[in-house]
Formats: sequence, C-alpha cells, structure tokens
Amino acid sequence: MSINTKQLENILQNFVRSTSGIEGVALITPDGLPLASNLPNTMDEERVAAMSAAMLSLGERIGSELARGSIQRIFVEGDLGYGILTSCGEDAVFLVLANSSTKQGLLMLAIKQATNSLRKVLVAVEEESSEPSYVSLEQERNLRSSLRI
Repeated sequence: MSINTKQLENILQNFVRSTSGIEGVALITPDGLPLASNLPNTMDEERVAAMSAAMLSLGERIGSELARGSIQRIFVEGDLGYGILTSCGEDAVFLVLANSSTKQGLLMLAIKQATNSLRKVLVAVEEESSEPSYVSLEQERNLRSSLRI
C-alpha cells in the first residue's frame, strides 16, 4: 500500500489557504497516527493525533450509548475557536482547527469538500492494495497507554 502523502499534504495546504480562519488541519488514522498535517509550529503532530483519536473513541462510545448511530463529526467549541473531527472513511479522520470568527456554515461546506478530495486519494490507495495493514504491537501499546482516560 502506497499512500501519496504529497497529494494529501497538497489538499491540506489548499484547504488552509482557501478557507478563512483556519489555524491548522491534520489527517489522522483512527489509531491516532498522523498521515499528513498542516499545524501551527507550537503544536506537536503526534500529540494532536493521539488526542484526536481519544476524542474519536470517546465520541463513538457516547454515540453508541446514546443510540445516535455511527459518528460522522465531533465538534468542540471553545473561547478561541473550534476543533472539528470529521470522518474521512474507515481509515482516516480529518481534524480542523478554526478561530472563533469563522462562519460555521462556510466552514462545514469547506470541510465537506476537503473530505471528499481526501477520500478519493485514500480510496485509490485501498483499491491498489488487497493486503490488510497492521499496527505493530509496540504501536498498539504506545497508543493504548497514551489514550488512558
């Protein structure tokens, strides 16, 4: 399986450039591993990825317990802006960090367009590979220890 990380990074860069109020974006596996990102220098990509996976895991559990079905989006609103995790297929989650002045309707539309572009790249990878991908035992241990809530 060969992921075209350059193409993923280009999509993320275009999203940041063309969408007003975006402070950072990342494409993350559900396991909490970064695939590509365009984050502020003050943020650690691996830490952001792990926290996003924890948020996704908790969101899925809440969705299940409250009978809301599978989670499509998790929206966090703070004093300084938004953190939005959006499903990007089974193998990835799209994180968007936006400031509080961003218009939510335009942001959601831009996220939808970006996730469609990202899915196309990820689906092309799935079609190329018929072999399953695996996480090493060490990666799983590290992820489990970082996600303890």
